[in-house]
Formats: sequence, structure tokens, C-alpha cells
Amino acid sequence: MNTVRARIFVFGRVHGVWYRGFTERRAEDLGLVGWVRNLADGTVEVLAEGPRPAIKALLGLLGQGPPGARVDRVETEWGEATGEFDRFRIQPTVY
Repeated sequence: MNTVRARIFVFGRVHGVWYRGFTERRAEDLGLVGWVRNLADGTVEVLAEGPRPAIKALLGLLGQGPPGARVDRVETEWGEATGEFDRFRIQPTVY
């Protein structure tokens, strides 16, 4: 199956509600690799690589988020996978 890359930005109340941990668990369950991090402006950024159907499934989950989150919108930029990741990780917040 063809592997793709998606850079995803999640807007809403997504800091302080375990959103990164939720994302990490769901991405691992779907067999995706990459990372998730908080951005200083209050958004969450996700970089995921894997089969397009798995990333689309992740997008559906990210649109809901964990309990306590409020997702206003999700933006996705598609690209070619680089194969640089070996697993999915939580990255430090970018300030």
C-alpha cells in the first residue's frame, strides 16, 4: 500500500486535555509513525506517515478528540512520505 505524509493542524481547546497522548495512542493503534506537539498559539500539530486510509481514520478521531477537548477545525496538508520515522512520538511544545 502506498505510504503518504500528512501535516495536520488541530484548532480549538486542545491544550491541557491530554490531546497529545490521545493522538499518540490512536496513531499507534493505526500503525502510523511521526509525531504530535503543542504549538504556542494553542493549536496542536501532527505529522503522520502511513497508508492514506489509516491517516484518514486518524483525521476522523482527531476531529473528535479526547473528553474535555473542543475541536473547532482540522486542517491537513498532504505530501509524500519520507520514511524518516520509526514510531509515533510526543514532541515538546514549540514556544
